[in-house]
Amino acid sequence: MVQFLNENSDLLQHENIKLIATGTAGSKAEIAGFKAQKMLCGPMVGDAQIAARVAEGKTKMVLFFKDPLASHAHEVDINMLLRVCDVHNVPIATSEATALLLLKSL
Repeated sequence: MVQFLNENSDLLQHENIKLIATGTAGSKAEIAGFKAQKMLCGPMVGDAQIAARVAEGKTKMVLFFKDPLASHAHEVDINMLLRVCDVHNVPIATSEATALLLLKSL
């Protein structure tokens, strides 16, 4: 995620996008020089906090990268985030290619 942010920092700044991240991703983004509102870490329901923002209409797009080749202990929580985005018609990108398409569509 941080590599993606670095590679697309001009686009992110130009669109005045406010970053909201799970705790670990947010900490890494801050170390790289990005300002991010940090939720709890993923396994501690940070993804559920992001889903709640989607349900409340406070989040218009979600970039949630995950390793498709790895097993995730909180897979149920990730699927919940995907479902909430689908229910509320909020675009979600789980890969760099899709995230770039979403950002360029702004």
